[in-house]
Amino acid sequence: MAAASSYATAVALLCLLAADGCCGCPWFLPAAFCPAPTPYTPAPVPATPTPRPVTPTPVPATPSPGSGSTNVDAGGWLDARATWYGAPDGAGPLDNGGACGFKNVNLPPFNAMTSCGNEPIFKDGKGCGSCYQIRCVGKAHPACSGVPETVIITDMKYYPVARYHFDLSGTAFGAMAKDGRNEELRHAGIIDMQFKRVPCQYPGLSVTFHVEKGSNPNYLAILVEYGNGDGDVAQVDLMDGDEATGAWAPMRQSWGSIWRMDTRRQLRGPFSLRVTNGSGRSLVADQVIPADWKPEAVYSSDVQFDG
Repeated sequence: MAAASSYATAVALLCLLAADGCCGCPWFLPAAFCPAPTPYTPAPVPATPTPRPVTPTPVPATPSPGSGSTNVDAGGWLDARATWYGAPDGAGPLDNGGACGFKNVNLPPFNAMTSCGNEPIFKDGKGCGSCYQIRCVGKAHPACSGVPETVIITDMKYYPVARYHFDLSGTAFGAMAKDGRNEELRHAGIIDMQFKRVPCQYPGLSVTFHVEKGSNPNYLAILVEYGNGDGDVAQVDLMDGDEATGAWAPMRQSWGSIWRMDTRRQLRGPFSLRVTNGSGRSLVADQVIPADWKPEAVYSSDVQFDG
């Protein structure tokens, strides 16, 4: 009995030491050995202060690039910043092409007077081929001539340093300089400039179609080049030589100025192409691509947009 009494005393002491009576009272002990349970009192919850209303700092509205005086197609001079890339006397990218798909832009009619544009200018590829006059004046850099030069959008600028950013070929950047000061201007690296949209002019050339590498009767990809006026392409439609079809089918923009047709039914030449520019004007190049067409061949039409 002495052992049982000692054990009971030990359990009772443990219960007294335990927090909030967590042990409970064993069934074999008389109630006299168990401490009275401590009532649970919840900890007080600190009052939550009433949040003070926050007045957001007003953000100045940014006009849409396509509205009012900030419309890149409106015709007036707009402010931008210019950089350059590639060789100092080059056409920009090493392959003489770019995100629009144009080939040999170091040669006529582009003559290396080319530029990347950021999104309001590149327009997800719908701005490819558009033409802009650019100029820089003395307050931007003492080597600036202020004389306008014309460039063609052939590439995309992914990381702009301004709302409107022209990343020019080395040739085009230097062309904004006074005589003999081209290299001095290029050493500036980045300058303030002005630009405005102008009609493209390709004297002696008609709208031209380049059948892209990999094209076949189930996949036809066409690069459209040398359109006067807007210079850009908003839509291309195709009619193949299958007399049972005899209807225009819309092509999809693949990338840049390249348009494609994917079809389970094999396409059969000759192909007619209807090109619509950014102003909504269309022209039809009737059977411009012959029945014996080949990939990587170039086919010139006999039609041209009005300048």
